[in-house]
Amino acid sequence: MLTDVANGDPRLSFWSRVREFAVPPSMIETATARRAVGDWAGACAAAAVDIDFDLRSLAGRHGSELASRVRADLRHLAPDLLRWHMPRIAPDGLLRPGLTLTLARYRAAGGAGPLHLVARTPPAWADAGQRIGLALWEGSGSDARGHPHPRPSRRHRFDLHRHLWDARRAAELRSRSGADRPAVDGPPPPDPHPHLYPHSHPALPPATAASDELRAWAAEHGCAVERWAEEAAIVLRAEGRSTGSVLVRCGVRRRLLLELGPDALMGRGPAEDAHPDADDGSRPPAPRFTAVSGDDGALGALPVLPDAATWRLPDLELIRAGAIDVERLHPLVASALVPDHLPSAHAEAPDRAGQPRIVECRGERHRIGLVDGVLVALDHDQAELRREELLVALTGTPLPCLRAIDEAHRRPDCLSGVRERLDHGDVAGALAVVEGLLGPDAVLRDGPLRDELESAARRRIAYGLYRAGLAEPLPGRVRRNLGRRPSRQRRPRTATFF
Repeated sequence: MLTDVANGDPRLSFWSRVREFAVPPSMIETATARRAVGDWAGACAAAAVDIDFDLRSLAGRHGSELASRVRADLRHLAPDLLRWHMPRIAPDGLLRPGLTLTLARYRAAGGAGPLHLVARTPPAWADAGQRIGLALWEGSGSDARGHPHPRPSRRHRFDLHRHLWDARRAAELRSRSGADRPAVDGPPPPDPHPHLYPHSHPALPPATAASDELRAWAAEHGCAVERWAEEAAIVLRAEGRSTGSVLVRCGVRRRLLLELGPDALMGRGPAEDAHPDADDGSRPPAPRFTAVSGDDGALGALPVLPDAATWRLPDLELIRAGAIDVERLHPLVASALVPDHLPSAHAEAPDRAGQPRIVECRGERHRIGLVDGVLVALDHDQAELRREELLVALTGTPLPCLRAIDEAHRRPDCLSGVRERLDHGDVAGALAVVEGLLGPDAVLRDGPLRDELESAARRRIAYGLYRAGLAEPLPGRVRRNLGRRPSRQRRPRTATFF
């Protein structure tokens, strides 16, 4: 089974859960439909993306030509695809908090610095709803509303990977991810992805290790090393360099230096103004690898290989391991990775939520199900149920059917799915699961299910305060309480981001 395959590799299991809950099909369908008719703002709203700038103001400051370029990119922005590829963190697969990620760069008139179209994620304490902000960065963080890192990240950037958010370029994912190359054979290593589980990271080979040894180490631990030369050349061209070195982060305190010669830069990659369909298929030579120390201050001036080019694409790994069906991928991702795949003609199996359930009750098989939107015991008459309720009030033992109903209200089998949907901002999906189980008119009793829904509501208040610019004046205790998750999730976030 697919679940068994995913459970064999922690990273595959992690990404399988992310793909199941992080970007629900209803979001993809609605955002795609609105984008198809030119409603880019409506597509962003459907994908929980907030717009933090005004095109008219942009035209007044930088001219109509630049505003037209930004508007053209926005019309082809697939915000659901952007959410699909955004960096996430362990253990819950949530969006990396406090991130500013460049989507596109524009040359401003008058010799001013470049203008960045950026996507921002809120800080961890205000990440309820997992919303993304779309903004313009002009070299100042004054418009970031208390964002902890308003400056665009050098490590996380999509301006050199427009296929991760631009619908016109989505087909490039096949070549940029290495899906057009044969998979590497052989069994997986014991710990193939050290960037996900920091406490079990194997150390880099010594600094005196040969280039081939370092390359083999990177390939063994989940890096897309076969693409690094081409991707590093793209980075150097974007920086206006004819030759040089590129820094690669392979995990916590694990860095490699790629040294490219001038021949590596002769092939043209997808630069900022390249035509969407341009691809000459050039292959630069393999770079020279060197292990470097993270304490070297000179490394800060070097270009950095983006994370999107450092690691293997998780969707490609899931497909090749048989851990996910192609139908579960984002449609643009599926068509790029498996271009000859035909969607299944049959519809998905209907959700069993809300269907009668069988309960062993006093030696017989009874049913519990929804009647007029309320979960009831179907095989007990009202007189018997009233007697049992009176018995329970007198500290008696209730019927198994009544115990099953109470358990469904307090700690249902679907509670983990409700939690994950709420954590990823899919409130509608979480409520649909609850209503399918208990009915739309059910009154939740005290217990973990009600705690999860109340906690989600409190965290959305915290996000509203952050959006309103009221984050900094709040006392620390209030800020922590508003952003607090239930005890199951009050665990420290790892410092390992990918």
